[in-house]
Amino acid sequence: MRHLVRFIFLLILYSTQALANETQLVELIVFRQSSENLYSGKVAPDNWALNATHISANMQRTPRLKYLADKLTPEKGYEIILHKAWLQNSPQGSARIALKQGEQHFNHYPIEGTLDFSQGRPHSVLLELWINQFDAHQAIIRSEHFKQGSVLLNEQVTFIDHGNLGALIRIQPQIQ
Repeated sequence: MRHLVRFIFLLILYSTQALANETQLVELIVFRQSSENLYSGKVAPDNWALNATHISANMQRTPRLKYLADKLTPEKGYEIILHKAWLQNSPQGSARIALKQGEQHFNHYPIEGTLDFSQGRPHSVLLELWINQFDAHQAIIRSEHFKQGSVLLNEQVTFIDHGNLGALIRIQPQIQ
């Protein structure tokens, strides 16, 4: 009986460690639901990517949610402003990923922000994005701010609503 208890304990310990080291395919679509921009009272901070891992070329993957992105058309009142897919390994069970889109101007991008990811059953995320507008000298003159958290289940597409902006996110475990 004692050996059975030890075996079960080791099995639980191993499965918890395997979960913490699990590689995930993360896909994110951010879109505008109307043509109206809702600007924040503040512009994006200079340290928007503090302690975040930037998505490298070897992390990037081909998006698989194209069938959903294809439905978010201007004819239906939508504009996709960011669509990314990447492979993520979170050995600590959590990660902070820097998201950016467009040409860089003084360490800022037209779309920039972070996705804080906490691995578990279910996962939790906090998405914080700044949609920036630049003047003729490439300085930020105003920003829209999207900050919203959500709980996600593996392999399910989750909608995150934030006023005139929205996001679709899916996390899939990857077997290595």
